[in-house]
Amino acid sequence: MDRKARVAGVGLEPFATPSKSRAYDEMGAAAIVSALADAGVEFGDIEQIYVGYVYGDSTSGQNVAYRVGMTGVPVVNVNNNCSTGSSALWLARQSVESGAAECVLAVGFEQMQRGALTAKWDDRPTPFDRFMAVAREAAPAADEVPMAAQLFGGAGAAYAQRYGIAAETYARIAVKARQHAAHNPHAVFREPLTVAEVMSSPHIFGPLTRLQCCPPTCGAAAVVVCSPEFARRRGIPAVVEIAAQAMTTDRPSSFDTADLMKLVGYDMTVAAAQQVYEAAGIGPDEIPVVELHDCFTTNELLSYEALGLTAEGTAEKFVADGQNTFGGRVVTNPSGGLLSKGHPLGATGLAQCAELTWQLRGQAGNRQVPGAGVALQHNLGLGGACVVSLYRKVD
Repeated sequence: MDRKARVAGVGLEPFATPSKSRAYDEMGAAAIVSALADAGVEFGDIEQIYVGYVYGDSTSGQNVAYRVGMTGVPVVNVNNNCSTGSSALWLARQSVESGAAECVLAVGFEQMQRGALTAKWDDRPTPFDRFMAVAREAAPAADEVPMAAQLFGGAGAAYAQRYGIAAETYARIAVKARQHAAHNPHAVFREPLTVAEVMSSPHIFGPLTRLQCCPPTCGAAAVVVCSPEFARRRGIPAVVEIAAQAMTTDRPSSFDTADLMKLVGYDMTVAAAQQVYEAAGIGPDEIPVVELHDCFTTNELLSYEALGLTAEGTAEKFVADGQNTFGGRVVTNPSGGLLSKGHPLGATGLAQCAELTWQLRGQAGNRQVPGAGVALQHNLGLGGACVVSLYRKVD
């Protein structure tokens, strides 16, 4: 029997800056209601719920679910840093494919505070000590710079030094993000940018300027996942299949050298992508649309190569030739990505799933990638975890 999980419904609350955000439980509940309506199911049909968030008290997931209903089903709270939303989806997909449940909900949300991400506990070891130790071997410490910017900025500088690329190459990725976001009503930043504006914004670290860093964002997203049999029985046109999915974590290669590209998840991405391509029987050259983890412009460029969208050392030409946008080889982040749509940590992976579901259904409006039959998703969290998912349109 075919047990490949289907995406039955998706819901997305428009992302907002912290000053304009509603409370997390309101956003999360609204996303659930939207996903249920999109799938054509009731909350009582849901057998398990996986809830992703990073910043919040324990059992915040139950608080969100209870706003929609109290049905007594299992609610599992998930925290995997920036890959939290996809981790919740990974668990939901496993539950359906294993036969443990027929209809499952994954929901993610984040009510973020203004400013850069910071550690919340100063009385215990941080999981990032080993990351920063490697970073400080590679470059002088910059205590005034947020940790994530040091790591991803350092990785971008390392790539530029290795392959001799211009800093403007990274800036062009931010320009492309805004061009795509202009057509996305859910995105936070939709105004166009020029390379000059990106380059002249305040310098952060390495090649990064402020306009090359994703902003703190609030928002929520939800996905209903079901079995093909459940969809047939209920008459749900669940035409999007999770054809393959893989989660990877760090191996010693992340820390055994002063290679900042590996430190920020390059090897995790390579491993997860290879597993997905092999399982799906699809190569990267067959993928027309990708939502990838562009927390910084530098990571988008690194991810082009880690996902196999272009060969190692060729990303600058890939960007310069417009191969990463409409009319090129593969449209990357048609939503505007984290840079322009926003990055509410727990919701990001599920928002990526929603965008790709709309693309495969042909419901993406002015940002529609023509003829998209397969789509790739990449969601990365330092600490670390990487989830790569491949979606396929089915009859």
